[in-house]
Amino acid sequence: MPKTYVIGDIHGCYDELMVLLDQMQVTDQDLVVSLGDIVDRGLKSLEVYHYFKNRPNALVLMGNHERKHLNGILSYSQEIVKVQFGEEYAQFREWLGSLKYYHETKDAIIVHAFFEHDKNLEAQKEDVLAGTTSGSRHLEKKYPEGTHWVDYYQGHKPIIYGHHVVGDTPRVYKHTYGIDTGACHGGKLTAIELPGFKIHQVKAAKDYWKVAQNAWQIPVLQAKKWESMTFAQIQKQLDKLAYKQEIEVVTFIKNIQRWVEQVKQLLPLLKSHLEQATSDMQQKHGANFNQEASKLPYRTFIFKARAGNLSLNDVSKALDTPNKVIQLAQQLELNHLPQRQ
Repeated sequence: MPKTYVIGDIHGCYDELMVLLDQMQVTDQDLVVSLGDIVDRGLKSLEVYHYFKNRPNALVLMGNHERKHLNGILSYSQEIVKVQFGEEYAQFREWLGSLKYYHETKDAIIVHAFFEHDKNLEAQKEDVLAGTTSGSRHLEKKYPEGTHWVDYYQGHKPIIYGHHVVGDTPRVYKHTYGIDTGACHGGKLTAIELPGFKIHQVKAAKDYWKVAQNAWQIPVLQAKKWESMTFAQIQKQLDKLAYKQEIEVVTFIKNIQRWVEQVKQLLPLLKSHLEQATSDMQQKHGANFNQEASKLPYRTFIFKARAGNLSLNDVSKALDTPNKVIQLAQQLELNHLPQRQ
């Protein structure tokens, strides 16, 4: 008879997943269910994604980490995965849109994170089931401080959940099974075999998240779209990195700062060239000035210059990203433009 294996938060721990599946002697007929958070923090998120995407008898539930990718809300662990996935990232996000928020068998209800004790399964909020920030806030208003939904659950059907690390062993409490045992932090990867609620575990080889944070700093920084950020956004990013002491990161930050200053130094030069271009056009085209100026991509600046009210502040406000500055400089045929290292 086919079995169902419910696996806790994997977080890119592909090697441990393979060992666990082999240890449980999972067959092609068995259903493998991930209760969410298959990616981020570990080193092999792409391999975990490929496994679940390609296995016919597999199911992944929506976790808060999947929701972050789906909604484009990326913190550091998601930025790492975006770089790791490369050209597959768009397809991955499309796949995430097909994920369910819960799975029910005759033995158990399976969710990623939370469950409101006084609502039936169909009435549960997606944010609550997935453990998003808004879902957590909703429950904080509902339950007294220091208590959680598991303290109030009285349903007859057990609930298997993850999301919060409960220690090295599952937390079994009032018909609830918490099975996030911190694999990506060097803990264990846990699965529950249904029927029977038999627990299986594999110890993680290392603290993968600690390794990943250090290993992927430069690739993530290099992948950021610095050219299309506003100067204010760039400064905000640099301020967030100010505490970093790793030589490679400090060097990267200094190079970005130097490049930004070089780009900003073009602004007065651009203003001067725009004013000169305006004067040249007035002499060359005379009465046809408006007609000729209207053909230019930077015509707004030209008309302001002709009116005598083109200010450096006008130029700075309009050209608020490095891309915009460089683009206008190229249109005005300026040479030796700064390049980001």
